Amino acid sequence: MAISDAGGPVETAPPAEDGYRVTTVELFFDLVFVFTITQLTGVLAHELSPVGLLRVVALFGVLWWIYSGYAWLTNTVAPTTTLRRLLLLVGMAGFLIMALATPRAFDGGGVAWGLGYLVVVLVHGGLYAQVNRQILRVLPVNLVAAALVIGAGLTSGPPTYALWIAAVLVPIAAPYVIRPGGRFSLRAGHIVERNGLLVLITLGESVVAIGIGLSENPLDTRTTVAAVLGLALAAALWWPYFAEDDLRAESALTRMDDARRTGAIMNAYFYAHIPLMLGIVAAAAGVKKAMAHPVEALHTGPAVALGAGVAAYLLGDAAFRRILRIGSPAIRVGAAVLSLAAIPVGALLAGEAELIALVLIIVAALLTERRSTGGPG
Repeated sequence: MAISDAGGPVETAPPAEDGYRVTTVELFFDLVFVFTITQLTGVLAHELSPVGLLRVVALFGVLWWIYSGYAWLTNTVAPTTTLRRLLLLVGMAGFLIMALATPRAFDGGGVAWGLGYLVVVLVHGGLYAQVNRQILRVLPVNLVAAALVIGAGLTSGPPTYALWIAAVLVPIAAPYVIRPGGRFSLRAGHIVERNGLLVLITLGESVVAIGIGLSENPLDTRTTVAAVLGLALAAALWWPYFAEDDLRAESALTRMDDARRTGAIMNAYFYAHIPLMLGIVAAAAGVKKAMAHPVEALHTGPAVALGAGVAAYLLGDAAFRRILRIGSPAIRVGAAVLSLAAIPVGALLAGEAELIALVLIIVAALLTERRSTGGPG
């Protein structure tokens, strides 16, 4: 994405709040991107360890930066022409290559992952340059990130991890080094809808983890109860974000001037959504493991992934609320702490017990918010 001297994107014609919404080609694009995210769930479920978590965080960091760049791109460059749609399809192909290479990104698949990322970066820069050539001052930073990933694929051991971490940090540090100057106005409705749809699709894909986890079990009372509990957790995570906060967020952003809106979108929809999205990935990995043997005690890794994933999601959501000033984050922070306290429930009793505890924690938090504010919660 193009960066301003204050860390926001560079200037182009300020769009009016004209009702411009997410197009079907953007939704199509997001479906491919979410496939890449769900591959991260598989990576974490396969290796529920600090090393597995480090790999997922590194992969997600690189992915999230460029996805946010595409969200800002289509907020400015509406994909309404044949050429723009075709270029987005090429970008989707790049994400698909990255998704397919994700399971082996640290073990022989890094070059393919990096080449897919290179395609995504070039398409992003080419589309952005149609309306604002200042993107060409930022494009080299994204190309460096792609080169670092390709370089990581050519190495092994600690250098691989060092190059991946550098690929995450270089673009994020760019706003503090590169000063193209200028700003542009972002459409509040489009940003809110685009990111909301992404969260929704990712939550929906997390339900797939239920089916995968239960695929080798007979469909009896126990597995049915486990499946319903998994769905209940996904619904409990959906509720705090979508009950009314998405509408409040759009209203809050619309009332801001251009400079404040750009900063708020960066903080709320880039930074605060990092723990939120990673939380979904971790929780889905935990659910997948819990479904395999729902009435048995979980190993430490799955129990931690489940509880810590929900906690990270709630902390990201609390930060999102605080940044946009759309509600008190205190109760959700408290619920996040209690979610961590639920980890021993899964480790000592059963996966089903931890799922029940997590659902009850979120429901209790929402009911407490409703009583304290008088709102729908």
